[in-house]
Amino acid sequence: MGFSDQRFDVNLSILFTELPLLERPAAAAAAGFTAVELWWPWIETPTPAQAELDALKKALDDAGTQLVGLNFYAGRLPGPDRGALSLPGEESDRFRANIDVAADFAASVGCTALNALYGNRVEGVDPAVQDELALENLVLAARAAHRIGATLLIETLNATESPLYPLVSAPTGIEVVDRVNEATGLGNATFLLDLYHLSMNGEDLSQVIKTYAAKTGHVQIADNPGRGAPGTGSLPLERLLDELTEAGYAGRVGLEYKPGDRPSAEAFDWLPSEARPAR
Repeated sequence: MGFSDQRFDVNLSILFTELPLLERPAAAAAAGFTAVELWWPWIETPTPAQAELDALKKALDDAGTQLVGLNFYAGRLPGPDRGALSLPGEESDRFRANIDVAADFAASVGCTALNALYGNRVEGVDPAVQDELALENLVLAARAAHRIGATLLIETLNATESPLYPLVSAPTGIEVVDRVNEATGLGNATFLLDLYHLSMNGEDLSQVIKTYAAKTGHVQIADNPGRGAPGTGSLPLERLLDELTEAGYAGRVGLEYKPGDRPSAEAFDWLPSEARPAR
């Protein structure tokens, strides 16, 4: 096995960010990739004008790239925010306003994975209140994803870079996945297994893979330390991805790493060109 046997996609919210949004799909295609993913691109609004949605769809189509993953509105990301769905008040309202917008756009481009970042803890707000609100909003998101034949992804982050984010271990993420599936009966909530974040939390990555591969809907990678390309740190990413395959995971692997002090197009020398197109 090895890297050449995986199905990779490029995250256009962390790679190719030196280019305007609408130029990134073509840049990814020029680097040999035909599958891409995105954080919610319009951080200022959960409900962009239809013309902006249409322009992004055209950019994806013109480049011959398939959008395989999309975040729901998550506040200022990159930035201090880590999601909106558990934040009482305006941000929760913005998340709800975004649910059908994001789902409809995903349907229009054939995207079948929608990621819902949980949101930071808010000072002065009872965590139980935030968790109750989170479940309400995740149920709405799961139903919208089901409507378009998509899965809902629940992501854990790392405590060092996201100290106010409550989901900072695989078990806490899986707990939310199970809670949503129990509430909806749909079974379409799944775990977003990010090997970089889990490694930053000091988890046993091989054990996480063995335990939770069956509940994993998407995988993302970056090396550690540094959140760079495979080979820039010390994580045995090739071996870990083989372990995922052996555990039954057959989905895509999102490249969610920083290119470093070089153009993004030069940050893929670890991956043979023939292994980059979607399949």
